[in-house]
Amino acid sequence: QPEEGSQIPGIRKWPTEYLPSIYDAKRVDELRYVNQYNAENTTRKLATVEGIFSGVSSGGALYTALQLSKEVENSVIVTIVCDRGDRYLSTGVFPS
Repeated sequence: QPEEGSQIPGIRKWPTEYLPSIYDAKRVDELRYVNQYNAENTTRKLATVEGIFSGVSSGGALYTALQLSKEVENSVIVTIVCDRGDRYLSTGVFPS
């Protein structure tokens, strides 16, 4: 989820009344938070280092997965890159 005051397109805090019916809180181990700066910075690194032109929500998901990887051992961590970077060209996330 985005930290308080962060605006990350594609990631939002879901009020309880808007949670989808398939959501089962008992299956969630923990909620993690990411701020806008780290999400955008990771998005840029994903583009420049790995050549993956993604959206900011993907940068936020990857940042969180990388943080988790520093805390656990002998684990497989999966994150999904599910958006395209071209949708964010006019937002200033990708400087010219």
